Amino acid sequence: MRYADNPVAQVEVRVAARPEQVWALVTDINLPADYSTEFQGAEWTDDASGPSLGARFVGNNQHPAIGAWQSTSVVVSYDPGRAFGWDVQGSGGVAASWRFEMEPDGEGTRLRQWARMGPAPSGLTAAIEARPDKEERIVANRLAEWQRNMQATVEGIKARAESAG
Repeated sequence: MRYADNPVAQVEVRVAARPEQVWALVTDINLPADYSTEFQGAEWTDDASGPSLGARFVGNNQHPAIGAWQSTSVVVSYDPGRAFGWDVQGSGGVAASWRFEMEPDGEGTRLRQWARMGPAPSGLTAAIEARPDKEERIVANRLAEWQRNMQATVEGIKARAESAG
């Protein structure tokens, strides 16, 4: 798989809580920092005090191979109880897209998180340009990192929602 294919990582869990309870957790932009080895937290910008379409936030990240960096994201999906998502802005446009999706599942909620690379260049681009012969392995490794952090996040959301219920 190549970066230009806009590869996707996805995880899913069933949460024994109503979508409204899960919604409050997935729209907390700092909650993933409690579970991710990379994401360190975020702050709303441009006078935004919470999630809404078009709201922007700056995220702080840390990775052993690249160090620390910030990214600016824009909320592009905001459907209470169903979907919350943002696009990470890169120098040439959207560098990545992240989404939480929820759907009722009996007495609970099916929670899915996914992320897509690209289409614009991202921090991964330099690694690929330096080792084009290793692109597929670089992309696969990055997707695996995303997937581990997303799995930890949805499991953390599940635990919080179920303990609050």
